[in-house]
Amino acid sequence: MSARILVTGASGTVGGATARLLAAGGHPVRLLGRDAARLPDPGPNGELVTGDFADPAALRAAMSGIEAVLVVTADPRLPGHDANVVRAAQEAGVGRLVKLSALAVAEPGAQDFITRWQREAEERIRACGIAWTMLRPRAFMSNTLAWAEGIRTSGTVRAWPADARAACVDPYDIACVAVRALTEPGHTGRAYALTGPAAVTAREQTEVLARVLGRPLAFEELDADRVRRAAEVRYGAEVARALQESAERRVQGGTSRVEPEAARLLGRPARTYEQWARENAALFAG
Repeated sequence: MSARILVTGASGTVGGATARLLAAGGHPVRLLGRDAARLPDPGPNGELVTGDFADPAALRAAMSGIEAVLVVTADPRLPGHDANVVRAAQEAGVGRLVKLSALAVAEPGAQDFITRWQREAEERIRACGIAWTMLRPRAFMSNTLAWAEGIRTSGTVRAWPADARAACVDPYDIACVAVRALTEPGHTGRAYALTGPAAVTAREQTEVLARVLGRPLAFEELDADRVRRAAEVRYGAEVARALQESAERRVQGGTSRVEPEAARLLGRPARTYEQWARENAALFAG
């Protein structure tokens, strides 16, 4: 039987997809989340545990008997969560950490708040003495689900920037790489740059969605300051500023490079935005 695996962030996009793939593959997986009702089915060899990154005792209990952990933390304002995960892994004798990070950490020009947090989290894992693998994706294709309400109610996508290119990646591909890193040898000390097969713009993604949904969609480019103010309300000033700086790097061409790692690791082409959109069309249609 394969080693027992803990998936943190299992109610989220990549964590959830990874958990489902592991369960489908028959791996004995343990899923950690604050609310068990939001976690996927762990399969006949799996289990659900509840806990919070702010609770070191719960983390230690969740990691008992665990060989490999998918580390998915979500709040750059709470770096103590990352420290708690690493400390619990050390105390539990975990053998491998696979960290969901971000491609921006490898880019010297990226100095925003979120990227600094991810860099610090990576450095903490590298220094902890546990074998590690870093997954560094570009922006998720699923981020465009933020457009779903506007598409349903008015047939309009509102976004900024309109014509900057990003080699966004399907979260399913990230999860497929995560499964390999969690279950196979040969990934220790590697940092994988994960992108889609093409750099696309928001306007082009809107055209894809219109084709997939079979109806016309309008595109309205928002004002950058309006986007920042909305993000401030939702996330706070530091995160909003970081998101704006990331978008500005996209405008400057800093997110358009297509990397070969996903295709090499998966043995197939990385999935396109149109493939993702066709699989998720119902979420836009209501």
